[in-house]
Amino acid sequence: MSTPTPFSGELERLADRVRTQHPSLDTMWLEPDGKYQTRSVALDTLMREMAASLAEGFAGHRAEDFPMHYFAWGKCRVGSTPLTNLFGITGMPSYYQPLKMMMRHLFIGQAATPWAIPMAADQPQIFSKETAGPYVVAESLFNPLRLLIEAGYPANRLRVILLDREPASSLASWLDRLHGCVPDSMLLRNYVVAALNMSRMESYARHAGIPVIHYVYEASKEAVQSVRMLFERLGLGDQFAEATVTDWRETGQLRSETSRITYGDEPTIYNVLGLHGSDTAYRYRARRSSLTDLQRDMLERCGVNDVYRSSVAACVRDLGLDLATSERLFGHSHGVEA
Repeated sequence: MSTPTPFSGELERLADRVRTQHPSLDTMWLEPDGKYQTRSVALDTLMREMAASLAEGFAGHRAEDFPMHYFAWGKCRVGSTPLTNLFGITGMPSYYQPLKMMMRHLFIGQAATPWAIPMAADQPQIFSKETAGPYVVAESLFNPLRLLIEAGYPANRLRVILLDREPASSLASWLDRLHGCVPDSMLLRNYVVAALNMSRMESYARHAGIPVIHYVYEASKEAVQSVRMLFERLGLGDQFAEATVTDWRETGQLRSETSRITYGDEPTIYNVLGLHGSDTAYRYRARRSSLTDLQRDMLERCGVNDVYRSSVAACVRDLGLDLATSERLFGHSHGVEA
């Protein structure tokens, strides 16, 4: 185990506040980093600005005008972009983090463009994904589901899919793909906060009476079976087709006009070369987790590994996986990989 440092102590204290869902998080003062955030603002002020902008976009919608919204949330680098493409291939509009894009404009003092959702009569179902992190701590803490509700989206028109991925692998992906964008210490902090924010998201969803399903990235090791089960649990079984998973062709170019993902506008600072890959199918991709002792220790000491174990257990339950399948996908311990 690594030797505790002032940074690790500060991170553990912040992690404790997130785990216990301390009310002070809602009013946290957000200092600018000069790159991704140029204004000082409290988190609750930022959320009110976003909710007001969303409400403007929802104006004119009656409750029955809102499409059934399949809303996926997880920390960054959990396979959410390929999943967004997969839902788009079914034919429903599939949106790439529209709320976080709004927030990124507000970070630098620009106006946030309201999200224009279709009318249910035109598109009865939509999918969107929002991810926590990675550049500034507010991205890890904000609750996009709460924003939707406060802006007027009816709770009975929402279904939540909570996403997760083995912690060491996903943190390694942050550190690899974002090297040079943000110091590693800040990426570790933001990652821990994003991972622990799972409990706050689930608590809010359940309190609002919104159905929740857990889907863990490692389930995509057997992608066809796992996606079929996910669609069935969401009530979309009649829309599942094996080719949706296995035959992407040109739609697998995820950051292109040939994908089935609707991207919004965000500041150019977020254009990171190679952030999104391409593939010919929806599939699992293994990643070696070359973390330092401190990084590994913080995942355990801050409770991130515990969150993942809970996500795996919930995914097994929600998808109705049998014991043999669970062991193939997640290992005999159904826990964190070595």
